[in-house]
Amino acid sequence: MSTTTTRGVAQPAPAKASPARPRRSLRGNPTVNFWLFTGPFLVGLAIFVIVPIGWSIWLSFFDARYTVTPSHFIGFDNYRQILTNSGFPDSLLTFTVFAAFIVPTTWALSLGLALLVNQLRFMRAFFRSVFFLPTAVSYVAAALIWKMSIFSGVRFGLANTVIGWFGADTVAWMSNPTPPWYWLVIVTLRLWIQSGFYMILFLAALQNIPAELYEAAAIDGAKPGWQTFRHITLPQLRATSTAVILLLLIAAYQAFDEFFNIVGQKATWAQTPLMELYKTALGTSQDYGAGSAGAVILSLLICLVTLIQGRFMGFGRGDESK
Repeated sequence: MSTTTTRGVAQPAPAKASPARPRRSLRGNPTVNFWLFTGPFLVGLAIFVIVPIGWSIWLSFFDARYTVTPSHFIGFDNYRQILTNSGFPDSLLTFTVFAAFIVPTTWALSLGLALLVNQLRFMRAFFRSVFFLPTAVSYVAAALIWKMSIFSGVRFGLANTVIGWFGADTVAWMSNPTPPWYWLVIVTLRLWIQSGFYMILFLAALQNIPAELYEAAAIDGAKPGWQTFRHITLPQLRATSTAVILLLLIAAYQAFDEFFNIVGQKATWAQTPLMELYKTALGTSQDYGAGSAGAVILSLLICLVTLIQGRFMGFGRGDESK
């Protein structure tokens, strides 16, 4: 220990004070911060998603007419009923036709809009906002506009007014299944609402493509336009295209609002799976057990189609060269 001398007397040197340790408050604890941030969302997920899913699976094995707390266990009878004695299997055909229209057209339109916006040198943010804005409109509001203003079926409707300029007769767009003009109404509605959202996904993917690829292609003699798009742009958008198609298929399975508000429940020729489940569980029969069984079947079908398509298109696969 070092010493100092004061007036000839050795005095011990004062000891150095150790630095005070900072006190860690609860806010500085990473674990506490994590649970404070994610806790409300996890509680909401459990209450509004996980518990209802579990309750629906439980109801599907009981005779649950006019009650959500049944006691009579009937096994798989609800599943047999929904697959044989209801319009649920026929509604899957409606979904197939709807998906055949909406999935490729939305994919192509979204990609086309993204390519056009990406080529702009000015007002890019303006056009991006304009195309994305319909995403904020609810399906119910858009369906009512399409039904009552654009395709109203009377000569004063916008669509009939336009075709009347060319001397064509008035078309009853939604009252007759032959020819099925209602598909034009429903598909155009979905295209208007959905295309802007998927355009943003494609636009983000296009902006992540390295410019060196196009420069190297130009040096190798590749012509700008279709040749460059086919051999460079489209392969680079494979992951985004797969994700977009998966999202479009899932959204097509869940089609309800536009069909319900445009063609209604009485039009048996245009009933989607969710509309059939709505009539079974919330209609006059109030059969929550059969409706829950149909919901479980539809969920499993969505998962199966998603896995098959993801496997077929290589979703989640690493570098193709591996």
